[in-house]
Amino acid sequence: MSHHFPTKTPKAIVVIGGGMAGLASAARLAKKGHKVTLFEASNKLGGKCQTENIDGFRFDTGPSLLTLPAVYRDLFIKTGKRLEHLVELKAVDPSFEYIFHDGKRVTFPNLSHNGTVKAISETFGESAGRDWHKLLTRAEAMWESSRESFIEGELRSLIPFLKRKSFFHDLFTIAPWRSLRSLTNSYTDNEYLRRIIDRYATYTGSDPRKVPAVLLTIAFVEEAFGAWHVTGGVGTLGTKLAQRVAELGVAIHLNSTVAAINTEAGRATGVTLTDGRNFACDLVISNADASELYSELVKEEPKAKPALKALRRATPSLSGFSLLLSLKGKSDLKHHTVVFPENYDDEFDAIFKRNEPPKDPAIYICNPKDQDMVPAPDHEAWFVLINAPRHDPENGTDWNKSGYKEEYANLIISQMERKGISVRNRIINMEIRTPADLEREYRAPGGSIYGTSSNGMRSAFFRARNRSPIENLFCVGGSAHPGGGLPLVALSAEIVAAAIEAN
Repeated sequence: MSHHFPTKTPKAIVVIGGGMAGLASAARLAKKGHKVTLFEASNKLGGKCQTENIDGFRFDTGPSLLTLPAVYRDLFIKTGKRLEHLVELKAVDPSFEYIFHDGKRVTFPNLSHNGTVKAISETFGESAGRDWHKLLTRAEAMWESSRESFIEGELRSLIPFLKRKSFFHDLFTIAPWRSLRSLTNSYTDNEYLRRIIDRYATYTGSDPRKVPAVLLTIAFVEEAFGAWHVTGGVGTLGTKLAQRVAELGVAIHLNSTVAAINTEAGRATGVTLTDGRNFACDLVISNADASELYSELVKEEPKAKPALKALRRATPSLSGFSLLLSLKGKSDLKHHTVVFPENYDDEFDAIFKRNEPPKDPAIYICNPKDQDMVPAPDHEAWFVLINAPRHDPENGTDWNKSGYKEEYANLIISQMERKGISVRNRIINMEIRTPADLEREYRAPGGSIYGTSSNGMRSAFFRARNRSPIENLFCVGGSAHPGGGLPLVALSAEIVAAAIEAN
């Protein structure tokens, strides 16, 4: 889609949901000259990309780092602004510190493959460093083989992939029949490396024993393109995108919930709000969770049934339990820290098999080295995230049960103390966010962060397609192709905008 020329066929377009994908879609299409109206159920834009201010302590309560910043540079420049003129991006160096149950720890430098290999070799031995190099070489090859067809392009069928001259080479590189865990085991027997690689499955809310091996590409992307922080909080990116959307003339309606997408003869014709108002349009873009879209917003449309059936065949993604800790004093904790349990597999069994919170989970701590995010230099604002089961009172965990979240928060604090992270006597204030909160605030069933997980070799085809089976209805966001995370949801918006221009 060329950004240099206005559209030849301007359309009236309704965008449902003001998350990052909805905003990115609205910005691209408004810049092309379409008349865009956006409805957001809450009183704020940006979706899960938020930086919350609590008495001067600022917390990134959604994404806490940005990878592939080029995706957002492209979005802003093609909608009339330069990203660098709006936000300050800083490379997070070191990018991550990993702490293990036996006290061993390894620190990964940012944007340095050789530096990472050196750090691994010094901590775990030279053979582990060689193993990492081989794994990342394979990850890079997987990225090159999958990027065009499965990430940057619209996934309508496998035919373009099958027609490639390099088909057999790419097929064996991606190895869709293998799980991430299986592939890792074929390169290394180092338990520490395996846990680091396993964690990349959680980036899509999935189980490393079931997720396709191609998710190893996340390791390459993180290492090659870096981990980035936005000064003031990653949520600032959402704020600036929302401002850009308004500047482009998009009609934004907050506190406006869409009750139904209106259809006629299998085509989307407009939307009806919960207050009864109707808005006619030529096209509808849904940034709602795909299961919500097909089970609620178009439930009377027969064409929606196959899509809903496919979604129900997929495993829902895991959710998240988080603590927002306002702390006095300083620590030596890095910007991004992951503390692994002794039995990492039990975490995935607890979430995906037993539907209960893990008793000894991996603990992710974001401690931004950003003075704009604390009220005083001798304070810290920690965002602590735990992988958690969905809110499911009937079949699993009821996160609304009285005292339950407080009890689990206390368990997590105790686990941190036991693992040498002093926190309890530093707490000024603690806020708790559960999967039930995610469900309420973002209309995400069960609080699933990414809609469906990537568990299973066919998971990419269970995810909602960008073109829905209903004509003139498109899907963007974390529950649609190509998946969740800040870069991918922006790519989904680019794919949809290009599809609309191509029509």
